[in-house]
Amino acid sequence: MISEQKRRVLDAFAEGRKLYKLMDFDSALRHFESALEADPGDGPSRVYAERCRHYLQNPPPEDWDGVFVMTTK
Repeated sequence: MISEQKRRVLDAFAEGRKLYKLMDFDSALRHFESALEADPGDGPSRVYAERCRHYLQNPPPEDWDGVFVMTTK
């Protein structure tokens, strides 16, 4: 059985991913941050929140396929 806290994290993450793929990075970021409020240690939400912040500053091209390309190590 999944705890209520984990359910909130999973639901927020799923909605964030949907918005991320639609290139709605501002809304997606809010969902990932909501997931992190419920579980600050949630790695996937942290990664996607960072990617959203990146894309808000450096938007991907119109034909973006959803793949994040790392430019630094």
